[in-house]
Amino acid sequence: MITLKVLYFMSKNNAKTGWYLYIIRCANSHLYTGITTDIARRFAEHQASGPKAAKYLKGKGPLTLVYQESLTDRSEASKREITVKKYTRQQKLLLIEQHALIHPTER
Repeated sequence: MITLKVLYFMSKNNAKTGWYLYIIRCANSHLYTGITTDIARRFAEHQASGPKAAKYLKGKGPLTLVYQESLTDRSEASKREITVKKYTRQQKLLLIEQHALIHPTER
């Protein structure tokens, strides 16, 4: 049986909102890759090191958002995240560098 709560969850998660892939650089220069529908909110959660922050990033600040990529839906974002997480560090740095050349004001 589908309840109102389930319908709300389904509609909320199937809404055609934009999804984003992002890369954060930690103080120790490590790179963290994730996906979200709201980069500003998610980055603030990571910076605050609160309960919604990624465990990997806790205590590794200051953090810098170095890359973001817009995707159409969660499926596409998840597939792209898997691809980028398989990249070597050098490949990620090249991706970040190329993006900075194309979008210099987003840095």
